[in-house]
Amino acid sequence: MSTEDKPFFDDPDAALREIAKNPDAFARYLADFDRVALDMAAKLAALQRETRVHCRGTRVEGDKMGQAFLRSFPVEKSLNDVIKHLKSVSWGLEKSADKRRAHAEKVKEIKKQRKEKALLKERKNSPQLQAAPDASERQGAQNQNTGYGGPTSIYNLDRRESA
Repeated sequence: MSTEDKPFFDDPDAALREIAKNPDAFARYLADFDRVALDMAAKLAALQRETRVHCRGTRVEGDKMGQAFLRSFPVEKSLNDVIKHLKSVSWGLEKSADKRRAHAEKVKEIKKQRKEKALLKERKNSPQLQAAPDASERQGAQNQNTGYGGPTSIYNLDRRESA
């Protein structure tokens, strides 16, 4: 059974399919994920500060200067990496929403351009759609193009139009 034959309520991806079709719904859906990612990043940043204070403050008898820092460094680095990746995820979600909207606008623009191009082609191929000149315009154009109504004196030959 294909996905189109299944009832709507049996298809777990039906809602996502509808979201993917609409650029505004797509942006709202990714904004929800973005909020969650930013919230997680903020909470992890607070956890990272508290962990740093605790781990650097934990001293063992006989420690030399900086040994507590060296022990806490891997924990701090791992949390910093997670926070950095969450910020990258947030940036990627925003970029994806912008790209989706740009795609929708480009599709609309292409449809419009193709419609205009088809109309121009139709006008070019169809003599009925071309604007026909008036009878008076045609008669005036014939008089000028014949070349017989020009100057009659030999002194005005430079102004005469050739036939």
